[in-house]
Amino acid sequence: MNKATGAVRRSSHRHRRTPHDYLPGCAHDRLLPLYDLVQRLFGVPEQHRTLVDFAGLNRSRRTLEIGCGTGNLAILAKRLHPETEMVGIDPDQLALTRARHKASRGGIAISFDHGYGQDLPYPDATFDRVLSAFMFHHLEPDTKRATLREALRVLTPGGSLHLVDFGGRVRATDGLMARLQRRSQRVRDNLGDAIPNLMREAGFTDPAELTSRVSWAGRITFYEAVRGIPGSTG
Repeated sequence: MNKATGAVRRSSHRHRRTPHDYLPGCAHDRLLPLYDLVQRLFGVPEQHRTLVDFAGLNRSRRTLEIGCGTGNLAILAKRLHPETEMVGIDPDQLALTRARHKASRGGIAISFDHGYGQDLPYPDATFDRVLSAFMFHHLEPDTKRATLREALRVLTPGGSLHLVDFGGRVRATDGLMARLQRRSQRVRDNLGDAIPNLMREAGFTDPAELTSRVSWAGRITFYEAVRGIPGSTG
């Protein structure tokens, strides 16, 4: 899965096994070299492509990915839409080193910054699009809310957040992994309309579930939410 580093500053007992205040890729620094392979095994590149297609980056002057990890989504987005200025942010310095190396090796210009999604180091109204992939379910409830508020703050009026994660309307008939999702403490907060409701609470307009699909890893759902334009009635 895409790693959960994007915006998680730990405050609970759930993650005492890691020495960090974020969850490293594959849950441990020593396993980070396996991270990209694990992503491919779980079919994450296909979900990344769908997210990029939904985001309409041809209309985005600047694009931010929260929780960029080793850079796979950011690099894909820049390759498909070289006209957008791409920025990725993550608290994991080891993952960022890998991301920078991959981008440099491919001749791709992306800024990979160190930081947390709930405390973004960017001015207001900096980005036309914000992306997030398979990071949200790892966050504590308060961190989810703070991360969404920060995403809203850095978006330009009319800009949009595009998020994919496990959750949504998970059904027992979706299979074993979906049934496990319903029991997971991490995923439970993403079920039903939880994510659109949090987006609305953060101040986004028109939060929507765009599509949902079942993979062998469970139900995956894509969301979009817009920062409203002051004075607009549409």
